[in-house]
Amino acid sequence: MSSSVLYMSMSLDGFVAGPNEGPGNGLGDGGMRLHEWFFEGEPTEHGGVPGRPGGVNGEVMDELMATGAVVSGRTTFELAGGWGGDHHDGVPVFIVSRGELGPEVADWPLVTFVDDVATAIARAKEGAGDRDVLVHGVTIAHLALAAGVLDELQIHLVPVLLGGGRHLFEQPLAELPELELTRVRDGRGVTHLRYRVHR
Repeated sequence: MSSSVLYMSMSLDGFVAGPNEGPGNGLGDGGMRLHEWFFEGEPTEHGGVPGRPGGVNGEVMDELMATGAVVSGRTTFELAGGWGGDHHDGVPVFIVSRGELGPEVADWPLVTFVDDVATAIARAKEGAGDRDVLVHGVTIAHLALAAGVLDELQIHLVPVLLGGGRHLFEQPLAELPELELTRVRDGRGVTHLRYRVHR
């Protein structure tokens, strides 16, 4: 059965982006350090998705790239240039947004806009079949947890301190779910932690 899984790189002091995040500086000052483990390989043809790193990091990346659909927020989507309309291997991409986006989106048949996170994840699971759904973004993580539709969190803990920026959970949740640690894997420059969400 498909699971919705948040994949997020995070610093030891809890930041997923550095200070001064914005257009042209999507990960904030120093934020690219959080993704160095991921960008060890050569870029692929899929919207700048990197090539496969070696060892444990490559195995974790294989899991991410085997997901059958993507759910993202508008900000993440725009900062990534919409991944050129194809996140990876032609999987459907669902963007949670209440507003209209640019006309280039009409040329991207894999991209669908939905105004509700629960609907987006339900449709993504349908599209993914028996594969997992990749969830992107801080706001979407919060909304999905609050709606009870986020099944797992995969945190890639990077041994750096950013000292400021965007926290993964910036807003309090009305109800706090229990998390069960299901896996720990040490890669080069990162520890991969996987948690199951219990509601």
